[in-house]
Amino acid sequence: IGTRMVVSARSFADFTPQASFPIKKCDLHRLEEGPSDEALLTREQGLQYYRTMQTVRRMELKADQLYKQKIIRGFCHLYDGQEACAMGIEAGINPTDHLITAYRAHGYTFTRGVAVREILAELTGRRGGVAKGKGGSMHMYAKNFYGGNGIVGAQVPLGAGVALACQYQGNNQVCVTLYGDGAANQGQIFESFNMAALWKLPCIFICENNKFGMGTSVERSSASTDYYKRGDYIPGLKVDGMDVLCVREAIRFAADYCRAGKGPIVMELETYRYHGHSMSDPGVSYRTREEIQEVRTKNDPISMLKERMLSNNMSSVEELKEIDLEIRKVIEDAAQYAISDPEPSLDELCNHIYARDPPMEVRGTNPWVKLKSVS
Repeated sequence: IGTRMVVSARSFADFTPQASFPIKKCDLHRLEEGPSDEALLTREQGLQYYRTMQTVRRMELKADQLYKQKIIRGFCHLYDGQEACAMGIEAGINPTDHLITAYRAHGYTFTRGVAVREILAELTGRRGGVAKGKGGSMHMYAKNFYGGNGIVGAQVPLGAGVALACQYQGNNQVCVTLYGDGAANQGQIFESFNMAALWKLPCIFICENNKFGMGTSVERSSASTDYYKRGDYIPGLKVDGMDVLCVREAIRFAADYCRAGKGPIVMELETYRYHGHSMSDPGVSYRTREEIQEVRTKNDPISMLKERMLSNNMSSVEELKEIDLEIRKVIEDAAQYAISDPEPSLDELCNHIYARDPPMEVRGTNPWVKLKSVS
């Protein structure tokens, strides 16, 4: 503890409070100018982004472990590798803005304010889970966060609807509507684009392009892989989704564009997932281990931020190690909670089916068993 105290005491006065970084320019579609190619980062922001991304990374690795131990069952799509997308988006919008995504949702559930223990307990199907143990990996929700949606592409028209509500209520809020490259060829996405453009809805459509839809590469599934141009008549941006600062600047730009009443915008975040599509996919039958390792080595979102902070004297190796230790403890405690928390009782099975008093009794697995639904 003595050494730790020395590190902390040495620190704060010596560190650089903020620094400016050059970032990769976005490719533009139907836009005269795009986001800035320079980003200002304060020490506080840097530490917050690092802590958040590292927490998501550790949480997903813990979920992987619990799945292999058969403690987590069913669908489980992990987000490790894509942390800069979730963090950058949250840093570029307000907590009062809205977000909806597909089924790779653990990272967004955390950035939207849900505690790790509630996420892991949801994965293990326990009472203390964020959806009371009845949603699982793909169905987690929070204030202004509409899931977690298990049907490919189905969240996109819902997101356009949330944006319509924002416009109708005149609250100057935007909706971030996310989908993957695997959903990008769905008809309902283009229908949503059309309505959003007609009605000038404050919707940021984001394609998280992690290069593979399940085991199919984008080149094999899409006649055009320029996902940011897919809105055709809607302006678009192509962004480095592995750099949290690039994502943040692009989202700020897009949110300002939508709030100015100019209508929707399409964004493509180029990113990469380290795990397979889901836990049932080892992830190496359609790409090589070397390819994954190369991304980890050269383009990892957490390493990139860490490197920037250390080389600009915005933090120290010791301080970041301290944060890592704290995160490990949070994850371990959350995992213990997720394993020991009780499962929901059978009485609760049919709750929250109806908004108000149920119009009828819910029949159980046989005609004699009656289950009540309470909301």
